[in-house]
Amino acid sequence: MQVTTVGIDLAKNVFRLHGCDAQGRPVLRKQLARRQLLSFVANLPRCLVAMEACASAHYWAREIEKLGHQVRLISPRFVKPYVKANKNDASDAEAICEAASRPSMRFVAVKSTAQQEVQAVHRVRQQLVKTRTALVNQARGRLAEFGIVVAQGVGRLRRALPTILEDRENGLSGVMRELLGEIGERLRFIDDRLHKYDLTIQRLFRQDERCQRVAAVEGVGPLVATALVAAVGNATDFRSGRELAAYLGLVPRHRASGGRTVLLGISKRGDRYLRTLLIHGARSALLRIERQRSARAIWAARLKLRRGSNVAAVALANKNARVLWALLNRHQSYQPAPFPARVP
Repeated sequence: MQVTTVGIDLAKNVFRLHGCDAQGRPVLRKQLARRQLLSFVANLPRCLVAMEACASAHYWAREIEKLGHQVRLISPRFVKPYVKANKNDASDAEAICEAASRPSMRFVAVKSTAQQEVQAVHRVRQQLVKTRTALVNQARGRLAEFGIVVAQGVGRLRRALPTILEDRENGLSGVMRELLGEIGERLRFIDDRLHKYDLTIQRLFRQDERCQRVAAVEGVGPLVATALVAAVGNATDFRSGRELAAYLGLVPRHRASGGRTVLLGISKRGDRYLRTLLIHGARSALLRIERQRSARAIWAARLKLRRGSNVAAVALANKNARVLWALLNRHQSYQPAPFPARVP
């Protein structure tokens, strides 16, 4: 039995394997427990091992690479078209094996432990921000039921809560005052945790030379820089800046038929968190570069005047993604384009 390609359907405790030879004929079908996987793969001849890029995939990829195998991770949406008949673990493993054998297949880069640690910090921080937003909206909704309207924003509610609790003429009962006091304490706790995570991100930012290089771009700060480097590393898995922008969902969708192409809105595929950070950073940069006299500022100002601030922010985020690819892939420092000289 000469296995050349193995597809593994990952799970928590039970794994399904499907192996093919050089001609694509199935020569291996096996189900293993979690503790048996690495020992079984270690006894296989060196081959291509493919898995879906899902939970725990990067851990297994690193462990299997240590055994001398070549590992490829595939996005689940690229595996789905190869599933035959009913979906089960065996057909999923076969589909992964089939997808990995396609010469045009796109693969996901295996992340290091350091990259996953930085991403974990970002994910926990992101969840805290969501929790704080939900808490603020709940408090504003409860207050509105008693005729007390607080403007949107975390800061406005934070400033309004002490005044509302001190006002004995607003009709709030003791139960509501107790609830609002508890909400205020939870907000302070979340703010304290977010501050600590921000300090952690600042420390990670200072420790990585790549993060400091990309942070020289307008609209990129420690938050965006650390999230980007954790997601794409040196961006060597992308052939061009446009590929990175497409991975982030910042390029237009399009429909083409009969030689006629219609461009639509951005695709919004890929990493939603990173795309959101880049767009928010571009919004901030638009406010700053309006007072500058550079080629980039002139381009952004004209686009904002012609298409509006939202389109200009997304376009600037797209441009930033392409610049960031060049900085990471070519190990260069950012050199902004000079202001064009006037033609007499």
